[in-house]
Amino acid sequence: MKGTILLVEVRLHDVANLDLADLGRQRIEWAERDMPVLRLIRERFEAEKPLAGQRVVACLHITSETANLLRTLKAGGAEVAACASNPLSTQDDVAASLVRDFDVATFCIKGEDNETYYRHIHQALDIKPTLTMDDGADTVGVILNERRELIPGIVGGTEETTTGVIRLRAMAKDGVLAYPIIAVNDADTKHLFDNRYGTGQSTLDGILRATNVLLSGRTVVVAGYGWCGKGVANRARGLGANVIVTEIDPTKAIEAAMDGYRVMTMEQAATVGDVFITVTGNKNVIDTRHFSKLKDGAILCNSGHFNAEIDIPGLTALASSHREVRPFVEEYLVGDNRVHLLAEGRLINLSSAEGHPASVMDMSFANQALCSEYMVKHAASLGKDVYAVPLDIDRNVAALKLRAMGIEIDVLTPEQERYLNSWQEGTA
Repeated sequence: MKGTILLVEVRLHDVANLDLADLGRQRIEWAERDMPVLRLIRERFEAEKPLAGQRVVACLHITSETANLLRTLKAGGAEVAACASNPLSTQDDVAASLVRDFDVATFCIKGEDNETYYRHIHQALDIKPTLTMDDGADTVGVILNERRELIPGIVGGTEETTTGVIRLRAMAKDGVLAYPIIAVNDADTKHLFDNRYGTGQSTLDGILRATNVLLSGRTVVVAGYGWCGKGVANRARGLGANVIVTEIDPTKAIEAAMDGYRVMTMEQAATVGDVFITVTGNKNVIDTRHFSKLKDGAILCNSGHFNAEIDIPGLTALASSHREVRPFVEEYLVGDNRVHLLAEGRLINLSSAEGHPASVMDMSFANQALCSEYMVKHAASLGKDVYAVPLDIDRNVAALKLRAMGIEIDVLTPEQERYLNSWQEGTA
């Protein structure tokens, strides 16, 4: 992968083309208009410098929304190095602007190969971080497996997404997690909004940009009915699709059925689905058992973090041929049927579209910024475990968002406070 390597204040960067910086800055400024909560935090950070002396490695999707988070960390006094958390999610113009306009050491190129992807993580880690910020826990994995010399200097970290939290909890269970991590993904102001409304809209946006298919009247199969799956199913139904949900959790399956969706196994859905969307966080959700049952022209895509949810090696081995028929669309010939895989099985919403809208990322990244501040203050009292976002941070983000939206809510009266904290009153 060919990129530009220049020296900026003795720090290297590796981005596709610095000449794209003007466009990147425009996109960053456009996103900021819909990120009022993060802007309020940045103004406070600028005055108080709560991250002074900290070095932050942010392994995130390098988008215009992320750029505004990185600006906030810089305003708080931190030195920041950024790398991508997915080889196809980088917006090259934003990466260029981060280097030129915001003094962020940035290592990412859209479409980078696996070797380059991990080299970029190592280059970012060369700043010797005191805080890590992940979307998928790849940075933590690299530190534990290859860069253990960095561990003594790290006070803590944060994690943005469901898949990363799963990996980190597995590390904690095995006793190998080396420092405390806050699971930003699990904040109510993150997963109830980012995962549901953000993933719901941006996933379908990615599918439509890649294929230009009409979803109305088609059968869309959503694998997984967590918050991401709920959002995708809801938006697909809103566009007129007939939606099927597949699940392994009986409670979520009942919920999907009561929400009005057909629920069945993937093996059953394989014969009737037109578009398949995986959002499970697991591997081989669609595999060789299913490929030969797919209809001619079936579309497969993933909106879970890693490209393991669709068994791509199995599909490649089963197909007699495959070719690219559109950008982000590969056609595999399985028997007499054509199967279309989008974006190499990587995150469709960030590969062929722009990811979540800024207004929903505003809350997610507000949590990231405030949890970084919290970690600096409290890491010494925390063990090597995965922690929930403190409730006061979660509620503060919600309150700031309501304020920015011009929405007022009720406040408990003293009488109501007493009633809720007592047991003496009952049926009159």
